[in-house]
Amino acid sequence: MRKVADCREFPSETNCTLTISGEENEVVRAASEHACSVHGHTDSAELRQQVRSTLKDEIPQHA
Repeated sequence: MRKVADCREFPSETNCTLTISGEENEVVRAASEHACSVHGHTDSAELRQQVRSTLKDEIPQHA
């Protein structure tokens, strides 16, 4: 199942609205890179675990 990371769920100074979806490992990697480059976090195993713990299942948009 695809996973989603949504910056809107976390307060930030930039009011970031980015949403990342994909396979779990892809989302963890991309969201961690985004957290570092945009939000000033330091890349670490702890950051990646924190990101992983906040992921939600993507809701299919089938008609």
